[in-house]
Amino acid sequence: MEERLENIQLFINGEFVDATTNETFENKNPFSNEVMNHIAKGDAADINKAVLAAKEAFTNGPWGQMKVKERMKYIERIADLIEEESETIARLESLDSGLPISQTRKMATRGAENFRFYSRMVQARLHGDAYQVDNEFMNYTVYQPLGVVGLITPWNAPFMLLTWKVAPALATGNTVVLKPAELSPLSANILANVIQKAELPKGVFNVVHGFGETAGEALVKHPIVKAISFTGETTTGKRIIKNSADSLKKTSMELGGKSPLIVFDDANFQQALDATVWGIFSFNGERCTANSRVFVHQAIKEQFVEALKERVQNIIVGDPKENDTELGPLIDTGHFRKVTGYIELAKEEGCDVFQGTVPKEYQAGNFVPPTLLLNAKNNMRVCQEEIFGPVMAVMEFKTEEEVVRMANDVEYGLAGYVWTNDIKRAHRVAQAIDSGMIWVNSQNVRDLRIPFGGMKASGIGREGGHFAMFEFYTEPKAIHVAIGDHPIPKFGIK
Repeated sequence: MEERLENIQLFINGEFVDATTNETFENKNPFSNEVMNHIAKGDAADINKAVLAAKEAFTNGPWGQMKVKERMKYIERIADLIEEESETIARLESLDSGLPISQTRKMATRGAENFRFYSRMVQARLHGDAYQVDNEFMNYTVYQPLGVVGLITPWNAPFMLLTWKVAPALATGNTVVLKPAELSPLSANILANVIQKAELPKGVFNVVHGFGETAGEALVKHPIVKAISFTGETTTGKRIIKNSADSLKKTSMELGGKSPLIVFDDANFQQALDATVWGIFSFNGERCTANSRVFVHQAIKEQFVEALKERVQNIIVGDPKENDTELGPLIDTGHFRKVTGYIELAKEEGCDVFQGTVPKEYQAGNFVPPTLLLNAKNNMRVCQEEIFGPVMAVMEFKTEEEVVRMANDVEYGLAGYVWTNDIKRAHRVAQAIDSGMIWVNSQNVRDLRIPFGGMKASGIGREGGHFAMFEFYTEPKAIHVAIGDHPIPKFGIK
């Protein structure tokens, strides 16, 4: 029998409330496709209430004028409460998204660290610079919060990614209206409960569940909202930028990817193999930085492909609540149909499709087995378009020049991976690939201080570290002070 959960309301001005229309939508478990609960369906009216509450909290409430030290007490308290609720977060995140619980546990831990990191960062580095001009002027800069910011978060790794945005937004003194993905609403509700327990002032943090075409678009178009941070697919990102133009909002777009992983013949074979398999099949393949295109040097291609086949056959596909599960179900039936449609397209385009297996007892879920697209060509649609599932295209290359050309011959530019023991070549290739982030002889590991984001159709702007603090969630102000009696041009004097 499927676990039933409490229905979820909106969180506006410190209270859990129904949508203005009293409408709801179903939230299904990806493992069984049974309804777990119903979610309040917010629209433009609810967004407006949330924005006005956030504006009041920023302008007239204590948050906008609060001293940094006091504000950081709230931020640290949120981190503590996340840690206290970490097992509940991991369980509900697994239920909601289909991600294996062994992976959602790590994301709960990361959520707490996101808040602690920005507490440390704001206290240590949120300061301006001074520029003295002889004995005449002292010029200096300060960084001020924007006001009300809108955050639109995705359904893959939802808790980790929403804390990744909420933490710097709150830590720098902004107030927030969050529109989470409708396919994974539980995480935002968990954070709303945590923030209520932390006793943040009313209106500082608000959550409006709903759909992109209604709630999301209203948030983007709202004239009071100063900025929109969005993570999701590229088509939606383009629409958000267009809808933000009339009010000249700041936008940060972390969009799709079709990231290359390049294995040269001198690479550490076993480590490259481990990274390749983990990079596409963790997170159920629903990862923007996944190495969905793998280029293997012809000298080792046959050996590498055979090793990939063996690993794919051994990946544990199963119930995401089980600790040993490595690959769970995709987020919903619509996405399942999209991914399986690409696998059928791969066959039509001439790929040899090699797959692992899904146990028969799991047929009710949105399971796609780990899949290799062998003998793929870089110009195929399955090598050019983002599939966002446990599907990896494997291609052969002969020369460094050839593989750099193929790696860059795609509209995306989010991430890339290079495996070689030739340090000169590693640097050459890393610098030649058109991606915002490159890992050399490493899987996708994160340092919260570095910029996260992509080039081309993979987005605009960067998140992480001081890039979020200084470049997005605050506005620099230059202040010029005369400290001497300097000459001033005299107009209108005869």
